[in-house]
Formats: sequence, C-alpha cells, structure tokens
Amino acid sequence: MSLPPQNPEDAKDFEKGRIRALQEERLHIQKKTFTKWMNSFLQKAKMEVEDLFTDLADGRKLLKLLEIISGEKLGKPNSGKMRVHRIENVNKSLAFLHTKVRLENIGAEDIVDGNPRMILGLIWTIILRFQIQEIEIDVYDDDNKSNEKKSAKDALLLWCQRKTNGYQNVGIRDFSSSWQSGLGFNALIHSHRPDLINFNNLDKDDHLGNLRNAFDIAEKHLGIPKLLDAEDVDVSKPDEKSVITYVASYYHTFSKMKAGATGGKRIGNIVLKIKNIEDQQASFESYSTTLLLWIKEKTSQMQKRDFSNTLEGIQVDFKKFKDYRTVEKPPKYKEKVEIEATYFDIQIKLQQLRQAPYVPPEGQRPHDIDQAWVQLEKQEYLAEVALKEELLRQEKL
Repeated sequence: MSLPPQNPEDAKDFEKGRIRALQEERLHIQKKTFTKWMNSFLQKAKMEVEDLFTDLADGRKLLKLLEIISGEKLGKPNSGKMRVHRIENVNKSLAFLHTKVRLENIGAEDIVDGNPRMILGLIWTIILRFQIQEIEIDVYDDDNKSNEKKSAKDALLLWCQRKTNGYQNVGIRDFSSSWQSGLGFNALIHSHRPDLINFNNLDKDDHLGNLRNAFDIAEKHLGIPKLLDAEDVDVSKPDEKSVITYVASYYHTFSKMKAGATGGKRIGNIVLKIKNIEDQQASFESYSTTLLLWIKEKTSQMQKRDFSNTLEGIQVDFKKFKDYRTVEKPPKYKEKVEIEATYFDIQIKLQQLRQAPYVPPEGQRPHDIDQAWVQLEKQEYLAEVALKEELLRQEKL
C-alpha cells in the first residue's frame, strides 16, 4: 500500500488522482450494472448490449428497451446505418421519455457519440422512472393509520427496513454501506422465502460469502438477474445507484409473487363459491323434484270422487280434507317459498361472479312449480265443493 506524499502540491495531486480513480471505478460498476439490467429486458426481444457506451449509438436497442419496459409501441426504427438515422432513432426515444419524465442536458448526439456520463445518466433516468418511481408504500403512525405514503427511493428504503426488521446484524439505513456485509440481501430473501436460506448459519464477517449466497439463490430460485458482483458491494461505500437498481429487482419480484398468491387465493375463493352454488343447485333440484311429486300426487287425489256412502264415512273424508289443508299443506307451501328463494339466490350469486345463469331441468323452474301449485289449488277447490255437496246429500238421507 503506497503512502500519500508529504509535499503539499504532490498531496493535492495525489488526492485528485484518488478521487478520479474512485469516480472511474463507480462509473465502471454503474456501466456493468446498467448493462446487465438492460439485458434482463432485452433478452425478451433476443437482443443484447455488450458495450453500453457503443451499442446504444444506433438507437434501436434503446427504443426496444423503452417499448418492453413501458408496454407502449414507439414505431419502427430506422436502420441506423447513417448518422442522421441514428440521431433520428435516439430522438424518438428521447421524445417518448420527455412525455414521462423531465430530461435535462441530454441530446441525441451524446448517445450517438458514446458520451459515458450522459449514457449512464439516461439509463439511470429510465430506471428511476419505470422501476423506482412506481413503488409506493403506506406509512403508518405509531398511534393510528395515516394516509401518508412514501414513494420511489424512500418507499423502497422503507420496504427494505420493514422486511429486514428484527434480523440480527442487519440495519438498513441507506443503499450503500448498509448492504456491504451481504446480510441485508439474505434477510430480504429469507423474509419472503425462509425455505431458501438458513439465516442463522450465515457469518456476519464473511461478506463475500454472504453476498454470493444471496446473489446465487436470487438468480437460481427467484429469477432475479445477478446485476452486481459480490466484489462490487464488499467495499466501504458501494455505488448507491447500482444497489438501488438491484434491490428494486427484489421488490418487483416479491411484489409479483404476492400478487400471484393473492390472485391464486382469489381464484380459490371463486372456485369455492362456484362449488357452493353447485351444491345449492343440486339441493334445489332435489327439493323441487320431491315437491312436484307431492303436488302431482295430491292433484290426482283431489280429482277423485270416490266418497264414502255413509254420513259417518263422508264426515271422516271431510276431516281428512281439513287435515290436509291445515296440517299437511302449509309446510309444503313453505318448502315452495324456500325453493324459489334458493333459485333466485343462485342467480344473484352467479351474476356477481359473472357466470352464466342457472337453467333448471325441464319442468322444474319456479314458473313450472307455480303452475303446478295453481292446478293443485284449483282441484282442491273443486274437491271441497264436491265434498260439501256429498255431505249435504248424505245429511238429507
């Protein structure tokens, strides 16, 4: 390790050189991270960036990235062979970005000519707009729930703090030195997928081992691209933009997992509701069949006129008729009302689930039951009249 020079002028030059070296190292890490980040999207279009500072010059890959990440169509690019066509393609990307975010001091020529700082600035702007800005987290007071929300970088930091809260030797305060030991990344994974990591077995002093463990598991089991190398993070001040970009990948991956689980639960609830409706339908058909058989039987009985030929016998027949009307019939009418209510409950539930209406078997609709009931009451009335006439006749004899 070389010692700083003692001469003031030499010391100043040494410090400037050290700062320049640190800046160059930071740019190198950002370039590497942003390149991997771009490729994680471009692979969907079977495209790849090898050198971030030269491969965006024709504007074609930049346009494709924006189409994929925004879900919008930006039009077919030019071939990009001539400089004027390259500038036109890049301008198309910048014009689109101007509708989404405020862009300052970035011109198409900067990208076409491979200006490192401008290109890194542009990609960082895209990451912020499409990966970080949309993150929103509710903030709760200690005493009561408030409507306050954090967004973007602050929201991402709050999410990390909540997910890693309680993990030993993990204290997320920023997107730099807090992640150096690698325990923060392992804690994020463990809080969502405890089956993937034995957190208590990790050594807080084995920074590189912890980082590699998290990065490998995230890539293999969660599909999170390895945007960083362990060596990039095991430094006193890891590059903030690179760490934010990588941590945002964790947020979006776990958010999709949660949405998928919620969606699965929702589908499970719908399936359960449909099963309950099918049980109701079976119950409706069973009870309606039994009721219609009873109505048919009683209608047939009411049509008979084989009364007893004695006064005592006709009085017994009349008592049986009254028992039917006051004892046997009322519970059947209640059944009829309940069957109709079940039918309409089924239809309402199906409508709420946006399912096709229920069509009962032929002859078992509420209308059919009503018609059969009307026919029964008609024959019941005629049977009563006939019984009374016969009773009067027998009494006169």
